[in-house]
Amino acid sequence: MPSQFSQLLDSTPSPAKNRDSQGLIPVTVKQISEASHSASEKSSFVINGVEVTNVTLVGMVFDKDDKKFTEVSFTLDDGTGRIECRRWVNEAFETNEMEIIQDGMYVRLNGHLKSFQGKKQLVVFSVRPLTNFDEVTFHYIECVHFYLRNSKSQQAGSLTQSQMKDSAMDTPTRNQTNPSNHVSAQFSIDGRKSLDELVLDYLKQPSSMERQQGIHFDEISKQLKIPTQKLEDCIHSLETDGMIYSTIDQFHYKHVEA
Repeated sequence: MPSQFSQLLDSTPSPAKNRDSQGLIPVTVKQISEASHSASEKSSFVINGVEVTNVTLVGMVFDKDDKKFTEVSFTLDDGTGRIECRRWVNEAFETNEMEIIQDGMYVRLNGHLKSFQGKKQLVVFSVRPLTNFDEVTFHYIECVHFYLRNSKSQQAGSLTQSQMKDSAMDTPTRNQTNPSNHVSAQFSIDGRKSLDELVLDYLKQPSSMERQQGIHFDEISKQLKIPTQKLEDCIHSLETDGMIYSTIDQFHYKHVEA
């Protein structure tokens, strides 16, 4: 675990996997409370220099109110603060999902970060009970990773601008790179990206998006003819990057809508 944790924190993001406002960003309530409005998009917030719309959190449910016919409201406490959450229940599966959720229960939720009358709140589109408390620990590791990785990106961006300025005065021989290394890296990125896009394109299909419970892992493997092990790696990567999320269990997945 120490070496894996070190690798997790030391890894730097590739351009193809940069998190943006379209993905699910792992955050804490404290980070949300300190977030500022985006200058370019009023509906987005900025956390650690990244525009954020869709977020994922873990915490304990309090003050659940399901008296309204089409809406369930509750408060999520993750230890760093509390935030109001609202879940629209227009479909049967949404009603069933919220009937399971009770006060005092640890949950994983995904939602849109909104501001109403100057107060931040979450419009939840997925919530499920935690079956393993290790997921709470892992979530906070993800939050730390998100913070450090974007801090490194900002530092790298500043360093790159400085290097580009200096390289303008260098001779051509000092800017040469190893062709074989360049080709190898490019092949690795493109190969990885094509598999991710294949799965994303399948989940983005209207027929897939209409299925509220998501698409089962086995169906994706069968329809796209992807070996189980490779699909597991791909699903884990896409879920970690906030491009997809699990719905009713750990085998059904949906694409995160913009």
